Amino acid sequence: MKTLLLATTAAAALAGPALADLGPLVTPAELAEALKADAPLVLDIRAPRAPEGQANEDTYSAGHIPGAVNAPYGAFRGPKDNPGRLPGDAALTALLQGLGVHADRPVVVVHDGRDASDFGAAARVYWTLKSSGLEELSILNGGVRGWVQAGFDLSTAPVTPEPGTIEVSFSDQWRATAEDVQAVIAGEEAGLLLDARPEEFWAGNASHPAAARPGTLPQSQYFEHANWFGTGPAIVDAAAARALAREQGFTGAEGLVSFCNTGHWAATNWFALSELAGIENVRLYPESMVDWSNAGHEMANVPGPVRNLWNQIRGIF
Repeated sequence: MKTLLLATTAAAALAGPALADLGPLVTPAELAEALKADAPLVLDIRAPRAPEGQANEDTYSAGHIPGAVNAPYGAFRGPKDNPGRLPGDAALTALLQGLGVHADRPVVVVHDGRDASDFGAAARVYWTLKSSGLEELSILNGGVRGWVQAGFDLSTAPVTPEPGTIEVSFSDQWRATAEDVQAVIAGEEAGLLLDARPEEFWAGNASHPAAARPGTLPQSQYFEHANWFGTGPAIVDAAAARALAREQGFTGAEGLVSFCNTGHWAATNWFALSELAGIENVRLYPESMVDWSNAGHEMANVPGPVRNLWNQIRGIF
């Protein structure tokens, strides 16, 4: 683990051991302890405030972890017609520098903590940061809601970070492209294509509004992202993730590729398999089915005209 660049040697001595133990998931108590040394940069990915006329609860301005910098999830995403598309290196560099990110400073990603889907946003930002060159990364398990439930206070004080120094050269180590997926389908590359969406999407009975048509990748199997959670918004720990991965046969799989509609739910499967279960060579297809379907590639489980019409009617009612 890299030496932390803190303001003083004393602060570094206090922060080092605590941060070394954080790992990919951090509890509210662990984060509170780390913040005593002012060591990690906390990125709160919630919306800055609610639109006019709507309740402002569950937004950054309504209350955030003291010192947290607002880093809205939408800034890490693509346009409406392809939300999973990645910003380029220059755009990511500008974004992260503006948030105060340094390559050698620990970062903790914080989401709202409403449900399993909410965790996917944090996992997608984590994946983006890791691919951008950060090594010391964590997600606050349970999010802001978990922080409050643990008895810690929120702040409404605005936070303006000092500019960061990170220069992004995005790594493709954990990324699968459409060409990589095609290679797996053609048998040119070993891999398991894992659909993180609920079964109705995989079966072709539902689709994302920006997708050209329902369906899934050929030869894929599905494992819904919500399976990594219990009854609340906190994801399982590493031991439970390893056990579940073994049970599903993922541990021995070669070249896992996680996908969904736009690389959101798929980021949770990637995080659980790669960062918690410790499986190597797990990749995320960030643009996922919206990009794949709009490009006109071969798909499986595409409904015929009658079933497609029925699905649309059912969606209205």
